[in-house]
Amino acid sequence: MRKISLYIAMSLDGYIADNKGGVNWLKGQDENDNTNKSYSEFIEKIDTIIMGWNTYHQIVTELSPDFWPYENQITYVMTHREEASSEKIRFINEDLNEFVIKLKKEKGKNIWICGGANVVQQLMDEDLIDVYNVTIIPTILGSGVRLFKKGKNEIKLSLVKAKTYNGMIDAVYTRR
Repeated sequence: MRKISLYIAMSLDGYIADNKGGVNWLKGQDENDNTNKSYSEFIEKIDTIIMGWNTYHQIVTELSPDFWPYENQITYVMTHREEASSEKIRFINEDLNEFVIKLKKEKGKNIWICGGANVVQQLMDEDLIDVYNVTIIPTILGSGVRLFKKGKNEIKLSLVKAKTYNGMIDAVYTRR
């Protein structure tokens, strides 16, 4: 069965975006160091991406306005907005948890939960995330969009891999 994987970066104090939704701080201590290979290793194992509207909007307007960076995957954008879907980007107005359970049963590679915080929280509340890939960035924001909000349940995890590079920490956890 496919695994549901969160792959996300957060500040040392637990934020995934600053007060204005910005992510320009998502860099290690040496901004010219591009030695991280964990993303390329991760993306090879997934064929499906799930994200919320705000994450999608930030990608197409700020982070990658000239091209869609996930051409090799099918992306599902969870939204209440009426948008025209394409072959690679599908706008979904369904119950998130039921949709993820349905996708998990289909054949394919793993599923990436790309963000944002509301999508992550809904899936955590139903304990639907199998793997937590969290990169801790050496920045303290003090406020912004918190990754882990007050949840319904305690979720116990086991550390399966940890790596440091450029002042950042990649930690991979699975459910116990």
